[in-house]
Amino acid sequence: MVLTVSTMPRGFARVFSWRRLRFTLGVALLFGLLCSGRDEVPLTAWVARSVIVGLVVLLVFGVFERRPQRLPKWLARSALQIVAIAVVIPPAAGFAFGVTTDRHAAAYDSKKSMTSYGMFTFTCILFAPWIAVGAMFRQRDALAREQALAFDLEKSELERKALDARLRLLQAQVEPHFIFNTLANVQALVESGSPQASTVLASLIAYLKAAVPRMHESTSTLEQELQLVRAYLEVMQMRMPDRLQFALCVDQAANHLQCPPTTLLTLVENAVRHGIDPSEEGGRIDIDVSLRSGRCYLRVADTGVGLHSNNSGLGTGLSTLRERLQLTFGGDAQLRLQEVEPHGVSVEVDFPARKESA
Repeated sequence: MVLTVSTMPRGFARVFSWRRLRFTLGVALLFGLLCSGRDEVPLTAWVARSVIVGLVVLLVFGVFERRPQRLPKWLARSALQIVAIAVVIPPAAGFAFGVTTDRHAAAYDSKKSMTSYGMFTFTCILFAPWIAVGAMFRQRDALAREQALAFDLEKSELERKALDARLRLLQAQVEPHFIFNTLANVQALVESGSPQASTVLASLIAYLKAAVPRMHESTSTLEQELQLVRAYLEVMQMRMPDRLQFALCVDQAANHLQCPPTTLLTLVENAVRHGIDPSEEGGRIDIDVSLRSGRCYLRVADTGVGLHSNNSGLGTGLSTLRERLQLTFGGDAQLRLQEVEPHGVSVEVDFPARKESA
């Protein structure tokens, strides 16, 4: 005569939750209908008796569901609940008969009343434990589903946190070597009394203002990425004014698209470090940002030393970027590297075009 679900409040609010009460009252009503017609007792009295016994059974079932907290190893809680239900039914039925029987009525017959009480009590003892067992099985299944759901949610949350941590780690691995190189150049310019020191330092400050606020962000926009790249290239051009030229071609519709932080910077930095810097003649870097068929394309091409040079760290930054793209977009992002004739390298990245969230 009870309903058990897996997600309930505590205490009496748990014992008498609406779903349990609804089930108990439904069974009691059916039980009262089956018992009526045996004597002159009205239907309402039989329903009231069934409801009283059902509520008492529900209370006992709920109390022994958690109390006592510790049981002997040989005693199962389910067995304790069933025994308690069987024990409480006779006095509960006696109380129900006491408050619903009019002993002063002309048709009152104590012998028939006792017989009805015995039949009613026997029937309750016969069916109530089985209903309780069914409720226990239902509760066990519901609890198993709830625990499985909680486990899945916790697993999903841990995976998300692990992914965020991995992305932050990979983002932190973008080497800020150019900052230290630029600071060293500023120091040399200051020591030599060059008027360029102030300009280089101002460009470096502009870069840091664009870069530092985004170091711990999980997403960026292409407009922010381009600001970062421009500041970086201005610093690098002051370091080697005769050896570096650059040009940007940007589709304005792509400015507000989401982009993993430092994606474009990594491509440009790779071009400067492994293409332009090792070349005695220097070279040119062309940056193209376009939007086609729902995808964003980033292309950075340089006329530096190319892939056949003896530099050892060419793949480090790009391999880190490739892993970051895979973590962010799954298999829906590509990074392609190819050589440019007569010398140089072109790197292209494409990923789904997602607008900046409001």
